[in-house]
Amino acid sequence: MSVERVINGQTLEVKLTDSNVRVQLIGVSAPDLRQRPWGEIARERLQEMIAEKPVLLESDLEPKDKFDRQLAYVWQDGKLLNEQLLKEGRALFRPRSLNRKYDKRLEQAQEYARVMGLGIWNPDQPLRLPPEQFRQQYR
Repeated sequence: MSVERVINGQTLEVKLTDSNVRVQLIGVSAPDLRQRPWGEIARERLQEMIAEKPVLLESDLEPKDKFDRQLAYVWQDGKLLNEQLLKEGRALFRPRSLNRKYDKRLEQAQEYARVMGLGIWNPDQPLRLPPEQFRQQYR
């Protein structure tokens, strides 16, 4: 399946037959684009990982979120991109209701980034507010 565009560090737009569908990465909470520099870094990294190559979407128990976005684990060349973003410290792990298939794996990826001080876990330039709290301020 081809990715039409990367909206942010946790949301893609993919081409399905004759329409585009928004896809939310399960278990990933990327910084808001206004959370500089982390939001833009997360989006750019996801875009870089996809690099115009096809992806495979894997659903879990809950197929859509309240915004009607498809919820998915995104795979490319045998790599789980949701996990890769967390392992590099580009996003935070956030469990999603019934979708728990890879929770342990995603949580371990975040823990690795935290222990290694990667990305948003870098002690010299940490992410100050989790994305959910940041977005609450701007509603």
